[in-house]
Amino acid sequence: MEKDEAVASVGYQVSGKGPGYKKLQVWQEADKFAMQIYSITKKFPKNEMYGLTSQLRRAALAVPTNIVEGQALPSKKDFRRFLSIANGSLAEAEYLLSVARELEYIDNKIFIPLSNQQSLTARLLNGLIKSIII
Repeated sequence: MEKDEAVASVGYQVSGKGPGYKKLQVWQEADKFAMQIYSITKKFPKNEMYGLTSQLRRAALAVPTNIVEGQALPSKKDFRRFLSIANGSLAEAEYLLSVARELEYIDNKIFIPLSNQQSLTARLLNGLIKSIII
């Protein structure tokens, strides 16, 4: 498979005439994860507003945001770099969710579905990164 074919097969085209980020399954799942994080952090203690709440929200929102930004850039190399940044933010959010559970801000009933959503997003993100041959 040629480089451009591999990238096109995952919904990304360098020309900018591709389907756009909203059609990327990884973006859809990352966006869902970010919205879930915003929802659950509304219930965190007010004294965490500028601590864990803010940091977890920023990490989660950085995932779909970096996918959008990378997809809008003209080169596959740049797209892959932004996907890698998104992957780092997703790992950060994973850790911060564990902290929230340890501090008993969330219980397993909330943690497990969020963790599953994070894992799904990570698998899709890693697959897309690997598919982009520079």
